[in-house]
Amino acid sequence: MSRTFKSALSTCQAQIETELDRVLPPARGGQAKVQDAMRYAALGGGKRLRPFLLLESVRLFRDLRPEDWQAACALECVHVYSLVHDDLPCMDDDDLRRGKPTVHKAFNEALAVLAGDALLTQAFEILGSMDAEDEIKIKLISGLAKASGTLGMIGGQVIDISVEEHSRDEALITELQALKTGALISYAVEAGALLGHAVPDQRENLAAYARDLGLMFQITDDILDVEGDADLMGKATRKDENLGKATFVSILGLEGAKEKARKLGIRAKSRLEGFGKRANILLETVDFVLERRN
Repeated sequence: MSRTFKSALSTCQAQIETELDRVLPPARGGQAKVQDAMRYAALGGGKRLRPFLLLESVRLFRDLRPEDWQAACALECVHVYSLVHDDLPCMDDDDLRRGKPTVHKAFNEALAVLAGDALLTQAFEILGSMDAEDEIKIKLISGLAKASGTLGMIGGQVIDISVEEHSRDEALITELQALKTGALISYAVEAGALLGHAVPDQRENLAAYARDLGLMFQITDDILDVEGDADLMGKATRKDENLGKATFVSILGLEGAKEKARKLGIRAKSRLEGFGKRANILLETVDFVLERRN
């Protein structure tokens, strides 16, 4: 990755940290425990890939404005909520996230559930208070709700926990991950295009880029679960194998999964040809996902 990409990602991570610290409620009063748990989950780590994609999609069309950062923070709140709930004993039962104890370990299960719920609802409070046209706000709110709900992330999670391992094939795993992982990644890029007032052809190409990138991200996640370093990742590895989950690696094999991710990366980049040099950061994001180690 170029210095420009690394600088852009690092700047985004630092700014998102600052913005989240500002928009999340301070821990005080009778609600202090759950507010503290929200802040524990959301602050102090993470790739911030989804807000980064949203902001860089806006940059294709114009300079960033305060409302873009608000939309990015709302998206990250939903993502963090999903991680808090994913880690619960009734789901994946993880003890470590982003290099520190998961929320239910640092606090307790009840507070983890409530902190996740609060982060989800905080996202819509942030979007509702944005300084943007009402039509844009409504589309952002409804889009995030859909990407997060039964036709998106939650729908994918339901498939993941309810379908028997032996009945899973590549088509089903692709559908599952397009919902569970891909929906929020797609929303990130599509929200950026919306905020940037992209024309229909541009939005269509960006949506296709996001679909390919989202699937590629999940495949690399499956690969890292097999051959990743737990210390670098800040979470346990070989979780999927231990839980008996079907993944792209278990279905395609390690080399087959790597090849599929590589081909998706090539296709994702081809979707951006019409944007020229403006899309350099989004092009390098493909390489970042393919080469990531955490």
